[in-house]
Amino acid sequence: MQMYCVKCRQKREAKDPKKITMKNGKPATEAICSVCGTKMFRIGG
Repeated sequence: MQMYCVKCRQKREAKDPKKITMKNGKPATEAICSVCGTKMFRIGG
């Protein structure tokens, strides 16, 4: 899964993506950047 990394400023391959639910009840995906190790976040199912 490709996600945008804020630290790298590029789309990177996500490591260990997890489906989560935000406080407002909407779905999101949380993962770790495979290059720098920063937490990445994507809103939507």
